[in-house]
Amino acid sequence: MKVHSALGNGFQEVIYQRALSIVMEKEGLSFTREMEMDIFYEGIQIGTRRVDFFVEQTIMTELKALTALEDVHLAQAMNYCQAYNLPVGLLINFGSKSLEFKRVYNVNHPENKNYKRQN
Repeated sequence: MKVHSALGNGFQEVIYQRALSIVMEKEGLSFTREMEMDIFYEGIQIGTRRVDFFVEQTIMTELKALTALEDVHLAQAMNYCQAYNLPVGLLINFGSKSLEFKRVYNVNHPENKNYKRQN
């Protein structure tokens, strides 16, 4: 929220990545930016994908700078959580007038066994 309040909307995603890096460093959070992670299918590595931030070795954070989030962006973030076998992640959009953020869940992760898919 601090980054969006200071910069507003209208910049490219990389500008928000850099600003968010500064904030997380000041807050003492450990993170990796543009972390490349392997994607597996049936135990076979089939490619790689870079997640914008991997925070505290636990939370995948995907940034966008779009006028509005669409279902495809939410699906992408959820797929990252599943591909990386993470329980939760964040999807943050700096491109709209008001900051948009969504917590995404890996419904297949054991920590989320009580989470039900919403149709």
